[in-house]
Amino acid sequence: MELRINQKAYQVEADADTPLLWVIRDDLGMTGTKYGCGLAQCGACSVLVDGNVVRACVTPVAAVAGREITTIEAIEADDVGKRVVAAWVEHQVAQCGYCQSGQVMAATALLKHTPHPPRRRSTRPWSTCAAAALTTLSTPPWMTWPSRSAPDEYASALV
Repeated sequence: MELRINQKAYQVEADADTPLLWVIRDDLGMTGTKYGCGLAQCGACSVLVDGNVVRACVTPVAAVAGREITTIEAIEADDVGKRVVAAWVEHQVAQCGYCQSGQVMAATALLKHTPHPPRRRSTRPWSTCAAAALTTLSTPPWMTWPSRSAPDEYASALV
């Protein structure tokens, strides 16, 4: 079957029910997407499929054939993704770093779909982190930026 990953077509031979994660990592050698819990709970395996966050550990490869898949390896090719990565570094979000790729993917999808997310602090983490970085993750970096009145000014805060 054909998979379109990071704007490149790949022919893969895998059982239809093989989790996308294993095709990405084992067959195609893109190891930035991580295996965490295997239950779609932790988010370490998050990728974007047609711009939406998908947990690759439980997504059958046949379900995404012919759709646009983006992994962490290509997230900085996207303008929003590049700014999310820059904010991640600036705000020193990473702890051990293992689950960061999935969190960056989720943050990028959120900001692409909701350019002005609510500024309130979440009462629960928006992603689970086994390294106990929950305080940092409960307040994603963009929620700490100064309030902006114009969309252009808000977007510039991502840089």
